[in-house]
Parts: sequence; structure tokens; C-alpha cells
Amino acid sequence: ARPAKFSKEHLRTLEIIYEHFARLMSTNLPAYLRKSVTVDVVNSEVVIYSEFSNALSNPVLLGVISMSPLSGNVIMEMASNLGFAIVDRLLGGVGQALDKERDFSEIELSILVNLFHEPWENVVSISPRLERIETNSQFAQIISPSETIAIVTLNIKIGDVEGLMNICLPFDTLEPVIDKLNTKYWFSTMKEKDEHSYEDTIETAISRAMIPIKAVLG
Repeated sequence: ARPAKFSKEHLRTLEIIYEHFARLMSTNLPAYLRKSVTVDVVNSEVVIYSEFSNALSNPVLLGVISMSPLSGNVIMEMASNLGFAIVDRLLGGVGQALDKERDFSEIELSILVNLFHEPWENVVSISPRLERIETNSQFAQIISPSETIAIVTLNIKIGDVEGLMNICLPFDTLEPVIDKLNTKYWFSTMKEKDEHSYEDTIETAISRAMIPIKAVLG
């Protein structure tokens, strides 16, 4: 009834991908928030979607992300105290979470949408797009309850506020590229990409450098 669709190798590769994502967030978010940010991958596991959705609190902060050209969606769930701390900081506050839980306003959601979008573009080679944000766990049945999913959990600390982000990756969405989710393929493509993408930049930077040259004859 529940075949092991994700191997340990698949999970390890997903962890490597999101360790890269965590480094990008640690680098990019302080520019927006003007506050220290640390992001770490803490866990990865395989469950069925109903187990994930039943554990959601209300209100919840769920980002539904399309993964074109792959079919289906990936889901990002962020602790609401982090969401409110980000909004508070962006709007000029000190970056504190709310004492009492409440729903997000339309203005707050639009700010978070813009924040979620950029890191995804840098992490994956496909074209991710934030379709919508759900804040009610009753409307979180975005995929089949019996579908197998991989969950990668990140711990995010923004100043003194700390919380978890869960990345929910359905097997059906990743199935077309599941063979590429191995560490050997990941490192080989990363090496090729790095060599190609930085070569022109390095040459341009070197060509602008002013270097004194002295020729000695005899």
C-alpha cells in the first residue's frame, strides 16, 4: 500500500539541494531584513500527504509552488511566527512575532509572496512560480491524501525569533527527474554549471584589473 518511492539516496540529494537553498537564504534575507539570519537543514523524511496535512496548525502559512515544466506543485510551510517577524521587520518594526495568533492580512501576504519567489529561482533550474498562499489548514488538501511525499525541514532563526520551514515534495511531481536525484549526478552537473557560468565573469573581472608591467632587457 505504501511502497518506498524515495530512497535514502534521493533524500540525501534533496538535503544537498536545500543546504544550497539554506545558504542562499542566509545570504539574501539579511539584505531585506537588515538582521542576522541563520538557516540549517535539520531533517528529511518520507510520509504520505495526509500525515503532513493533519499535523498543520490553524492559521498556517502554506506557499503552493508550481514547478514548470514538471506537473504538480511543491508546498512550503513556514511557522507563522517567522512570517509575522519578517513582515514586522520589512515594515520598520524590530522583527518580533505576534503574542497572539491571527490570520495574515492581504498586505502581509503580498510581502511574503515576493520574498518566497526569489530564492526558488536561484535554487532550481526549472521555472518555479508561487501560485498562491493558503492560511487555513482545511484548504490544504492540495494533493491526494495518500500520495507519497518527501519533507525537508529547515530551521530558520531571524534575530531572536526561531521556527521551522517544511518543504513538501510530492513523488508524482519529481517522478520525471527522480533518476537525477542522486549525489553523483548532482555534483557532476553542479561542477559543469560552475565552470561554465563563472568563466566569463572571471575573465571580465581580470581584464579590468590595472597591473603594472616592467620589461627588463639585457
